[in-house]
Amino acid sequence: MTMLHLPKKMLYALEAVVDIAFNARPDPVQSKEITKRQGIPLRYLEQVMQQLVHGGILKGVRGPRGGYRLARERRRITAGDVIRVISSAETEEEETQIFASEIGQNVVGPLWEEAQAALLAQLDAVTLEDLCQRALDKGRVEAPGDGSHFEI
Repeated sequence: MTMLHLPKKMLYALEAVVDIAFNARPDPVQSKEITKRQGIPLRYLEQVMQQLVHGGILKGVRGPRGGYRLARERRRITAGDVIRVISSAETEEEETQIFASEIGQNVVGPLWEEAQAALLAQLDAVTLEDLCQRALDKGRVEAPGDGSHFEI
């Protein structure tokens, strides 16, 4: 079975936001901590984090104990919200160049838009709270505050 893949940047964004949802209590989470726990290259992570701050998913906290926190409660942020923020960084010009032919624009393009809409609808039904619970259910993480190591 062939599977569609989300770009690494989107996957990194989801991983980072779930990590922050677990670990940003009481102190904000620093990028280097996420890199250590999740193995996300710091150069990608910093770009993603800034996009998530500008998109209203995260808040940046300055200072020596600074880092990132969720901008809203984790039950009020969906996986779809995170994906939209990261995908909005792509230019519309890149998207329109994909379907240059008449068939591409009138047949394949609308099909792809329908598929993307269905995927986003499914992602909108999943909150960060749900993802945190899935991680707990899978035994991949322990509740924060116990010095645990978090990996997905």
